[in-house]
Amino acid sequence: MINEIQIESQVDEVVMPDNLKVGLMVTEQRKKCASGGCFEEFYGLGFGQSPFHVLPVLAKALSESTEKGHYSDAEGILELRETISDFNKRHFKLDVEPSRIVVGPGTKDIINTLFGIIKGDVILPSPSWIGYRPQIHLLNKHFHTFFLKPEHDYKINPEEFEEFLSKLHEEQHTLVLNNPHNPTGSLYTKKELENLADVCRKHNVLVLADEIYALDTYDFSEFTSMGIVYPEGTFVTNGLSKDRSAGGYRLGSCILPTTSSEKLASDYKKVAATVYTNVSTPTQYAAIKAYESNSEIDQYISITRDIHRIMGTYLSEEWGKVEGVTTTKPQGAFYFFANFNQLAEDLKRKNVMTSNQLGESLISCPFHIAVVTGDACMLEPDNYGARIAFVDYDGKKTFDDYKNKKPQNTSDEQEFVLRNAPLMVRSVNSLKEWVKYIKTN
Repeated sequence: MINEIQIESQVDEVVMPDNLKVGLMVTEQRKKCASGGCFEEFYGLGFGQSPFHVLPVLAKALSESTEKGHYSDAEGILELRETISDFNKRHFKLDVEPSRIVVGPGTKDIINTLFGIIKGDVILPSPSWIGYRPQIHLLNKHFHTFFLKPEHDYKINPEEFEEFLSKLHEEQHTLVLNNPHNPTGSLYTKKELENLADVCRKHNVLVLADEIYALDTYDFSEFTSMGIVYPEGTFVTNGLSKDRSAGGYRLGSCILPTTSSEKLASDYKKVAATVYTNVSTPTQYAAIKAYESNSEIDQYISITRDIHRIMGTYLSEEWGKVEGVTTTKPQGAFYFFANFNQLAEDLKRKNVMTSNQLGESLISCPFHIAVVTGDACMLEPDNYGARIAFVDYDGKKTFDDYKNKKPQNTSDEQEFVLRNAPLMVRSVNSLKEWVKYIKTN
């Protein structure tokens, strides 16, 4: 007789993905509020998904590929990998042969596969995107946390990183480098990447460069791929989910290092074929259109990138004006990081003892501010910080508004935000009220 199905112990270490966790918190809080007669609006600053529409040219390409129901190569169809090669050369100056490119069902799955096949421990900077650590737990791999500091703009300081590495064993490690950075919006300069690459070479550290937000760098001329400065030791991942707003298509790519042997490529294909056979064949053929040179897609990326800049600049500045809150100024992606540690004693007096409880307090009635905090960002329990996703607006309406009347100056940009993102604007007043509540004895 089966009394209880036994689950592997490492599953207990996995945290609910932040998008689902925050969504569940909002649902639960709405029920609590409604039962008490409160129907005030909620401010959805937790879910990090591009708010924009999928371009018709991509949707049309998908509809025209539906008859392609055959299995395809585990590493991705050649036509797509050739187009991705051209795309990387065009946008990032990465001259990569298609043989060094593999395609997967989203970058999350690619990263998971790489974690599984690359030998050695993983180094995770903190704060971090939630997705890395749960995958490492499920794979029973060992990892080390490198804590990022606000005085370094939440970027890896090479000298401190070298000191950190000197205390680890000398075997191969893999550093996860998310650039632009989720959750702070920070961007590495080319010089900073070169200095970091020097340390990695010296200490036998590979880099898994998660560059999913690369084309969402506000001043794109400032973006440099780690694959340029450290090609022999870097795996570069990217995909369709952010800059082309097609997260549900589940298609990503990875550029393997120049030192990759045929065995590594073969092993990747072998594991991919074992786990998922191939990425949806119709999606792969449709994705060719997403990676081809196309003026409509280029304009779309340019407009959405600038809207992210406008929204992020406004909201990070307004949140940063609130007493007791400091914020990063994002240079890419659609997040900034809010630091509440100045309020630590006030928070403890209100029985908000951990960073996880900070999120619960912010979403409580009547404040209703939904953000990602604590374990989800890999923060220490006593580090009161939160990731703010500034995508709570109607993307298609905002996109059309920008096209019809592009903001020309700072005043226009402020009006643009007020017109298109009223909930995000009103979140500032709710934050001020929450701070008043926290500071009240």
